[in-house]
Amino acid sequence: MPTMDLQDITKEAHAQMEKAIQRTQHEFNTLHTGKAAPNMVENLTADAYGSPMKVKDLAAITTPDAQTILINPWDKGMIQPIEKAVLTANIGLSPVIQGGSIFCKVPELSRERREELVKVASSLSEDGRIGVRAARQDALNILKAQKGNLSEDDIKRTEKEIQKETDNAIAKIAEILKKKEQELMQI
Repeated sequence: MPTMDLQDITKEAHAQMEKAIQRTQHEFNTLHTGKAAPNMVENLTADAYGSPMKVKDLAAITTPDAQTILINPWDKGMIQPIEKAVLTANIGLSPVIQGGSIFCKVPELSRERREELVKVASSLSEDGRIGVRAARQDALNILKAQKGNLSEDDIKRTEKEIQKETDNAIAKIAEILKKKEQELMQI
């Protein structure tokens, strides 16, 4: 295996940890908090022209108020497939067709549902932490493979840097989780 620069190993670990954090943040954004948000429906899949397509590719999605998602299909023939996609997604929205648009009222969350969503958020944050730890392990494995080419001091210092990056990434995920829990429990 060719010798890798220690900075490259650390940078790659950092990049992988950032991806895990961003993936966790994206997953948190899909949890609905009782407030309308386009990302609640944009990645749903509708049968369009014989193949599955995301709703965001078929329509303009807006939130005219805090409780409503408005979907305006570019092709009015897509109204039924988009409505079906929203219904089958089982995300608690009841689409109503008015003219050439689909209105989805976002219901208020019950206390039980809020607590359930907090548990889901905790699970998603654990997935993020697992991703961070996997990035750390990959970096340490690359470092071990370089043992014959590097001094013990360099390896120890790099291991500490990688651990510091890991701790920072896990702290960021914990911070994101705390904010999401507060948002979910806010009435």
